[in-house]
Amino acid sequence: MYVVYIVKVNMGKRYDWNDGWEFTEEFSEHIFTQQEGLTEVRIPHTVRETPFHYFSESVYQMESAYRRAFYAKEEWRGKKILVTFEGVAHEAFVYVNKVQAGKHSCGYTAFTVDITPYLKFGSTNQIVVRVDSREELNVPPFGNVIDYMTYGGIYRDVYVQIEEPVYISDIYVTTRHCLRKVKEAEIEVTLNDWQEPMLGEFLIRKSGESNCIIRHNFEIEKKQITKKIELEDVTLWSLEKPALYECVVNLYQDQKQVSTRKVRFGFREAQFLADGFYLNGEKVKIRGLNRHQSYPYVGYAMPKSQQIHDADILKKELGVNAVRTSHYPQSQYFIDRCDELGLLVFTELPGWQHIGDDKWKETAHRNVEEMVLQYRNHPSIILWGVRINESADDDSFYQKTNQLAHKLDPSRATGGVRCIKNSKLYEDVYTYNDFSYEGKLGQSGIEPRSRVTKESAASYLVSEYNGHMFPTKSFDCEEHRMEHALRHAQVVNDIAKAPSIAGGFGWCMADYNTHKDFGSGDRICYHGVMDMFRNPKTAAYVYQAQQEEMPVLEVGSSMDIGEHPGCYMRDIYVFTNADSIRFYKNDVLIKEYRSKDSAFKDMAHGPIAITDVIGDQLITKEGFSRRKSELVKKVLSDSMKYGMNNLPFETKLVAARLVLFYGMKLDDAVTLYNTYVGIWGGKSISYRFEAVKDGKVVKSICKSAVNEIHCFVDVDHTDLIEENSYDVASIRIRAVDQHGNILPYYQEPVTFATTGAIELIGPDTISLKGGMGGTYVRTRGVSGKGILTIKGAQFKAVSIEFSVTK
Repeated sequence: MYVVYIVKVNMGKRYDWNDGWEFTEEFSEHIFTQQEGLTEVRIPHTVRETPFHYFSESVYQMESAYRRAFYAKEEWRGKKILVTFEGVAHEAFVYVNKVQAGKHSCGYTAFTVDITPYLKFGSTNQIVVRVDSREELNVPPFGNVIDYMTYGGIYRDVYVQIEEPVYISDIYVTTRHCLRKVKEAEIEVTLNDWQEPMLGEFLIRKSGESNCIIRHNFEIEKKQITKKIELEDVTLWSLEKPALYECVVNLYQDQKQVSTRKVRFGFREAQFLADGFYLNGEKVKIRGLNRHQSYPYVGYAMPKSQQIHDADILKKELGVNAVRTSHYPQSQYFIDRCDELGLLVFTELPGWQHIGDDKWKETAHRNVEEMVLQYRNHPSIILWGVRINESADDDSFYQKTNQLAHKLDPSRATGGVRCIKNSKLYEDVYTYNDFSYEGKLGQSGIEPRSRVTKESAASYLVSEYNGHMFPTKSFDCEEHRMEHALRHAQVVNDIAKAPSIAGGFGWCMADYNTHKDFGSGDRICYHGVMDMFRNPKTAAYVYQAQQEEMPVLEVGSSMDIGEHPGCYMRDIYVFTNADSIRFYKNDVLIKEYRSKDSAFKDMAHGPIAITDVIGDQLITKEGFSRRKSELVKKVLSDSMKYGMNNLPFETKLVAARLVLFYGMKLDDAVTLYNTYVGIWGGKSISYRFEAVKDGKVVKSICKSAVNEIHCFVDVDHTDLIEENSYDVASIRIRAVDQHGNILPYYQEPVTFATTGAIELIGPDTISLKGGMGGTYVRTRGVSGKGILTIKGAQFKAVSIEFSVTK
């Protein structure tokens, strides 16, 4: 045990460098001396804001430049000055005082440049970043077509660190024996340099608390050391209670504290076995969605608040327990939030189908190293993706990516996303994109794993499903939107009942801009269960209903017969996590449907089909016997689905029986149909659905004729805070009726206007799509109030007040 005597604190300092940049869309040597033609920008930044759709990917492909002046204090002399860029798309050249100081070839991982040798201390210096966002680059994911736009710019945070000549460059915490009473934490500390014995100190505490659980001093006799400690009374990181801890390491030299570094981690045991995935010894079925990190107008360039918001949507709104960061590492803010929420993460190296030449592969190997080293302390990450998404087998290439991941992080499993069967397996998990389901009656939602791989000893995971098999827009017809939801439900259900499948990730969370080779011709892939603004489509409620945190009730129909060909209304599906659904017609209880009535028996809460719109009315109002009532209901219900001229043969037999044995006539059937089923020419019908949980009504929905239009606005936060950069609020908009039901064909213009300390991102006028839309507002670098006003021709204007703290 070593005693540390602190004479004075002389630790490294960190400064955010997101403000003070100038930008030009054309890089040239003039950038070092240019006086005019540059625009002041703040980071995160996109090289070109884009329209919502119908734009060419060429608009953001350019060699642009960012420039910043800064003063290097005289007191910095003798220290290390490090500049870190969290994300620059896609190749960056960093110049300090006109001299190239660094280069990085990956738009999805961070890099640090030591600018010390190029500085003029006690003077003003200049840093310039040349950003190449052209897709002709020989770096992943480029080399062929790509099913997503890749954008450009310094789109994640930038910061500078002032460190002593020797400092802590990395901490890696591995937890072991988490299911035992005594747990173990192995702490690997790496210094940038080492010349003589030094003293170190580490402490472990619960995240956000000041009291230490353990404190330990040790001698550092080489550049990298590893210490193991044992702990009791530790709370495990889990989906329900994601307990987080901090490891702080201090470095001392000549009795002075010269460096400190902190990482957050969690105690948990994650295992992929042949029969599924286990978290802390309990089998967990992974139920997730894929996520692209893009947004309307600004592409990748969104700050911390919106990265957090997406994680919140996945966990709290969509109710999933996992996310795949398709097809590249994503923001540390997003993964941090997954840590905090208990949201499992499958992250992977950049790429899409294409494998390039040897130089390209070297870059991909470097991408794997950067990904693992930068993200390996996150407890939410359970799987490293070490294959290029949907690429062919390449033995030597993938042997090395797998070896790299295991060497740098032996604690996690590896996988690789395939779209081919019986692929070579060097990883721990056979991850497969299963697009076999075509929506056919009686067809399984997934292929049996035995048809995909003979690797029966390995774990098996479905990494994508649905997606391009059934693109769905928020403004598609009701039956199309319903089928989209049922396709997702079928796959979720069939994965749930397959005991040897670890789980699956649906494609995908939200619609996204894509290249001309994909999507619907307007540069949008409509594969999401949400639109690009994160408004839910019908399929979103399939996932939302699987969670228990909030009551869920959504009806997949407006209950309007004109939505259906021939006005033949098919089965109506309700999505809920309640015990039962009470269905009312004109305030008459027709039937109470139990959750067990769902045809989707293996998922926690399957969609429930509303098949009876008559109930006991034929008994109570017409005096029919129970038997006669059921026979008549069969004919009337099938007439609603197929039309009287297209009844199934068995239904025709029932109709004949009613004629022969009960003396009924066609006119009787028509009268009963118009009274209890059809609404042609009759009084408008009102429908009510009630979700019942533990005997209590927890949520209700009413469907009736629309006589009012309102603008429903969902704002993620109104207290905007400028910390290390500007803040952004998400505003989701829906046109709804007097009962709060979405109006899917309200496509009218909506205008936005801002005053005060905020400004719009994107246009000031949009058209709603599927009755939904959105916008974003960001802070302007000043404190105060800001107001966003939303106007439409058919609803009352809505004003939202924001407060901005700088």
